[in-house]
Amino acid sequence: MTFTDFKALHQRRQTAHLARHGHRLAERQEDSFDLMLFAVGDFYAETWRSRGDDAVLFIHVFQKSAGLGEYLARVQLPQGL
Repeated sequence: MTFTDFKALHQRRQTAHLARHGHRLAERQEDSFDLMLFAVGDFYAETWRSRGDDAVLFIHVFQKSAGLGEYLARVQLPQGL
């Protein structure tokens, strides 16, 4: 699925597509939200949920690697690599 096609879907269908075809890359917390990052085809999708809630409030979709900054800052490689 292309970036444009994904963005045109209703959020419920986006969530279902991520569950079936997305590759979960990372998780983080911001304020009172749990965020989960997925890779899907040639783009990324970040789901936002209220902490402790299963319902997705918002899905942020992007293609540029600049959007990965908050996740990359948390990566720690093992010593010796």
